[in-house]
Amino acid sequence: MADPDNAASNLENLPLFADSGSPDIGEWGDGRTFGSERDGATDLRRSLQARLASAGSNGHGQPTATGPNGRHASGHADADDEPGLRARDITGHGDIGRGENIDWALVRAYREQAADQLAHALRDREGLDEAGRRELGRSIVVELLADHAEHALTKGLPIITQDEQIQLAEAIMAALFGLGRLQPLVDDPDIENIEINGHDNVHLIYDDGRIEEGPPVADSDEELIETLSFLASRTSSNERPFSPTNPRLHLRLRDGSRLAATAWITPRPVAVIRKHRLTDIGIRELVDLDMLSPAAAAFLAAAVRARKSIVVSGAQGAGKTTLVRALTNELDPLERIGTIETEYELHLHDMPDRHRRIVAWESRPGSGERGPDGRAVGEITLDDLVYDSLRMNLSRLIVGEVRGREVLPMFKAMQSGAGSLSTTHAHSARAAIERIVTCAMEAGQHVTESFAYRQIAEHIDLVVQIELRDESNAGGKRWRYLTEIVAVEPGEHGMPAVTDVFRPGPAGTAVPGTPPIWLADLERVGFDPRLLDQEG
Repeated sequence: MADPDNAASNLENLPLFADSGSPDIGEWGDGRTFGSERDGATDLRRSLQARLASAGSNGHGQPTATGPNGRHASGHADADDEPGLRARDITGHGDIGRGENIDWALVRAYREQAADQLAHALRDREGLDEAGRRELGRSIVVELLADHAEHALTKGLPIITQDEQIQLAEAIMAALFGLGRLQPLVDDPDIENIEINGHDNVHLIYDDGRIEEGPPVADSDEELIETLSFLASRTSSNERPFSPTNPRLHLRLRDGSRLAATAWITPRPVAVIRKHRLTDIGIRELVDLDMLSPAAAAFLAAAVRARKSIVVSGAQGAGKTTLVRALTNELDPLERIGTIETEYELHLHDMPDRHRRIVAWESRPGSGERGPDGRAVGEITLDDLVYDSLRMNLSRLIVGEVRGREVLPMFKAMQSGAGSLSTTHAHSARAAIERIVTCAMEAGQHVTESFAYRQIAEHIDLVVQIELRDESNAGGKRWRYLTEIVAVEPGEHGMPAVTDVFRPGPAGTAVPGTPPIWLADLERVGFDPRLLDQEG
């Protein structure tokens, strides 16, 4: 991050006021006049405070912005969209859009100074909630702008219009509490993924499969890294380091999106933002979306109620997390459950009507320093969280995505209580079993192949495979669908024995195969086995 002292001195030279085309001294952009220079600055403070407070906020401390196609987050187009700075009405339905004509160097300098002042002010306000932090930040931004406007008035320089002051203030607030130039892209409801390969190489993947080039998200790669570092440092209680000694970043954004980034180990800084579009969804809704058949939906819902442990596998973006959310929504709202994740992605704790007794944990990577035990200072691992969960009176424990050694905490969660759920990356259900074995052996030489297979055979009941078919390039659509459900049982020599309960049909979608040997367990919780015969 830039030196705050340099940022402060640079502010004196940045164009908060215009050289031409602005109202004369003592007059607002709408023709209203000041009583005096001091009164004018006071009016500006009051106006900025009132307009910022009433501006359309999306609840995350940033203005309601539009996507790169000129639409608002609601999907509606503005009739008077024009390039350049545009006045924002009092209801907050304007936007910073792509921000082609916003001076982002000015915004960045103000954000640096405001962040420094906010950090200093928060030292005396421990325990201040997020709403209080935003209100304090808003006051700081207002004072910064009003002070410099007062400086302009004192020297007889014409200031920019009031609406442009409001837009500048909101851009600073978006940079301070939101995502800055990324915010309009994240707010666009049609964008599913944002790929950044350097500050000016941005691609937007829409939910219908379209891929379009996006606007630059910074003025340089160095600024992009600085923005990512600032976002990492601002992550509430779970600060994520991002530096040459910690060149990988995994971050949950405040709207629930997931950000993964690398720098220093790639030619240019790379970041991907994955937006979770379907958070509060039931399994019947997935049937309506043609993701799975009624029989498969009924079977999986009964398996969850019967406390069978399930691993959902598939490619990136196939819908694994969405399916797990839908399955957990089959639980009794009063069942005591816990979730353990490296970054919050399930967001079950954000749905109190569906899950009233839930404890959600998120691991913490710690700092780059090492303690006497060799662990990073402040690190909280998934193993630590599983250990703590055993005293939380949980009925079942859910471990999120398994990409490596997280598989051992997954095994422990399945050992401590039946009915766990997890996800992993694989191209088939059987490949998922091999993938889990590989992940387990990454934990060290103390984990043998036979141990990993035995854990799978004894603690995983079902592996569910989800596929993503993308035919958008041929004029089709992106289609997510279930292809396999395999039951896992202990076989010879502790190896897992697999039964194809649902197998790929002629069209690739899953059709009923051989029922599992524990089908009676599902009948006890209301499953009708005739569904398998009818659909088959």
